[in-house]
Amino acid sequence: MNIIVNGGSRGIGREVALLFAADRDNQIIVTGRNEQRLRNLQLECPHMNLSVIQIYNRFSKVDLLINMAGRLVKGDFLELPEEDTRSMMETNFFGPAAFIKLAAPLMPAGSHIVNITSMGGFQGSSKYRGLSVYSASKAAISCLSECLAGEFSELGISINCLALGSVQTEMFENAFPGFNAQMNPEEMAGFIVWFGSNGHKFFNGKVLPVAITNP
Repeated sequence: MNIIVNGGSRGIGREVALLFAADRDNQIIVTGRNEQRLRNLQLECPHMNLSVIQIYNRFSKVDLLINMAGRLVKGDFLELPEEDTRSMMETNFFGPAAFIKLAAPLMPAGSHIVNITSMGGFQGSSKYRGLSVYSASKAAISCLSECLAGEFSELGISINCLALGSVQTEMFENAFPGFNAQMNPEEMAGFIVWFGSNGHKFFNGKVLPVAITNP
């Protein structure tokens, strides 16, 4: 498969990229904000490509786009700096939306887009102080996923959204210091890789909670 992992420099996204790279038949483009971490990832998997600009040069088609990118700045809504509010919206919503626009023209019928959101952005879930803007930005990409499933149906492109619960990552530790999640990044990455390859056979336009604890 030709795969784009948007947000693969650390955490769950990094593990997703590594699992896909274990199959040498996969061609993978990985993006991330931390250039050094991306270069370290490429040292582990030299056949990965880390340049977004080369998507059209390298791929004539894209079978799977996984939008993993996420940014979390914890703070009460009234005190959160505007720049942090905007940076979370840029990373968690506008960035994934831009990648969908970039990749969709290359995606044939039967391809799959998987957006990764959070249980914080899942309707009816528990909400936590200091995460209002983060959760709102994740809710936005969840809603976009549902909307685009209808728009893309005539193209044969499936789009789904996974709302992840507690996973022991740097981001989770920032949000819930001292709380130990029951799941590690490798375990969650294994499910995401399976879902990316197979989920569109069972779902389209769904926002699916993937959580065993609260938070």
